[in-house]
Amino acid sequence: MYDKKQIKDIILSTLVADSLCLVAHWVYDEKQLKSLNIDWSKLNKPYSIWHKSKGAGEFTHYGDQTYWFYEYLKDKEKFDVKEYALYWLEKIQSYNGYIDSATRNSIEPLSKGLLIGSESSDLSIVGRISPLLMVSKTKKEFLDNVQSFVYLTHNSSECKNASSFFAKLLLKVLDKQDIESSILELKEQSSEDIKTYIDKAIKSKDKDSFDVIREFGPACGTSEGFASVLHLLLKYKDLKELLIQNAKAGGDSSARGMVAVMIFTAKYGLKDIPQSWLKIKVIL
Repeated sequence: MYDKKQIKDIILSTLVADSLCLVAHWVYDEKQLKSLNIDWSKLNKPYSIWHKSKGAGEFTHYGDQTYWFYEYLKDKEKFDVKEYALYWLEKIQSYNGYIDSATRNSIEPLSKGLLIGSESSDLSIVGRISPLLMVSKTKKEFLDNVQSFVYLTHNSSECKNASSFFAKLLLKVLDKQDIESSILELKEQSSEDIKTYIDKAIKSKDKDSFDVIREFGPACGTSEGFASVLHLLLKYKDLKELLIQNAKAGGDSSARGMVAVMIFTAKYGLKDIPQSWLKIKVIL
């Protein structure tokens, strides 16, 4: 459906965003965030205790699960959700990284053969959908695959609506449409909460990103991160600046960054990404 290299660049960008955010991911204290001595020209090991086993160039659990998904799909012709559920369970059983509640609460239902996991409303799942572009032959198939994938671990109306919105936005941008006009076009067919997020983001695009993200909410929920992602996309035309300003705000920076960079890279490509950021611990 789309150029293979372009798809791979989008996937790579989400992994880079996650690895860059590792250093201050889930650091919430504003004073601590502003005092951290971080060299943003390179990838860094984490300050947060939640990822204490990780090193520079590695990922949070979001990036790890995105890479698993890519590895699973790269030689496939289609997305078999039942088969992937078994693959995911096998990977989780031997995983030594952080197990979040969405993952923990999905293990039991998936082990019973159900294809609906936790009721998590965390935004992070949206940043993992891009590998589905590799195996979706039509836009409808992509949108259907996104929903099946999301339901496995994030079976909530918030994640359903958010993933649908950003999947449609991704397709529009891949079709060479402008990001802002595409957001406004999708607004008309969106739920009331998403319309509110869009309005908030538009009003915020000339404000300081640290302050905006803190105001909207830096935590994991879709209700906090959605508008911040739109703020980043509406404010920045420079990939490096977008990712650094997002990462500096801490909290669930990885979720915001992965979603934002997925859309940004679909529009502008990876030409401006620092080479030092590409030193992640995997090869696509």
